[in-house]
Amino acid sequence: SSKWDEVKADVRKALENYGCFEASFDKLSVELNRSVFEAMEDLFELPIPTKQRNVSSKPFHGYLCHNLYESLGINDANVLEKVNDFTQQLWPDHGNKSISETIHRFSEKLVELDLMVRRMIMESFGIENYIDEHLNSTYYLTRLMKYTSPPDDDDDDDDEETKLGLRSHTDKNIITILHQYQVDGLEVKTKDDKWIKVKPSQDSVLVMVGDSLCALLNGRLHSPYHRVIMTGKKTRYSTGLFSIPKTGVIIDSPEELVDKEHPRIFKPFEYTDF
Repeated sequence: SSKWDEVKADVRKALENYGCFEASFDKLSVELNRSVFEAMEDLFELPIPTKQRNVSSKPFHGYLCHNLYESLGINDANVLEKVNDFTQQLWPDHGNKSISETIHRFSEKLVELDLMVRRMIMESFGIENYIDEHLNSTYYLTRLMKYTSPPDDDDDDDDEETKLGLRSHTDKNIITILHQYQVDGLEVKTKDDKWIKVKPSQDSVLVMVGDSLCALLNGRLHSPYHRVIMTGKKTRYSTGLFSIPKTGVIIDSPEELVDKEHPRIFKPFEYTDF
């Protein structure tokens, strides 16, 4: 439809210029947002030894804790059984039905958005033939993240190291969808090296390009550096949905995106070797 084509053009332009865009997403209802926020408060209040039971065979997929940052990870949280496995790790006797259902519903909605954005991107580059293969080549990781406010924050003190919730990095995966709750802190670096603050909004999310998508599209889109800076006294909660290439998937730019003006930038590679 013409609306689809219009949005598709806007998405591509934003991702070429900034590597990310804010998407207003009405499927995240106020009620669902509140449930996710409450679930995160409950989860992070659990004792550390309990949270450490959130383990995964894949590196960086389970419980992480570093300075101001703490995070739990759930593979394929768009599948209810997988979320039940996660809550079973933390509550071995009976799991936690309501938290499982909340995280599952939330992840399902974000997966819908991820698939729609990736479809738009592939279409906009004229590589529709690869859409199904591409969409089937990934799995999802849902991350629940908590950032504690820095100790004795003095607003005149510009010591960024103590305020760094998460250091500057690009994401290695395909697409990341971030949702901030109430407290900001996320900053994205522009191509001319300026840091932009991303303001949280209840019904919008930030959609961001990862390095693997940048490589797949032969560098046509930009994967931006981003970081979290914590100021003030409030604890910050956020969620991330990451689409990640499955084991064995080779990331290789389609011939259609390689020509004289756009020589091949990346050798084909497997994500796990990246």
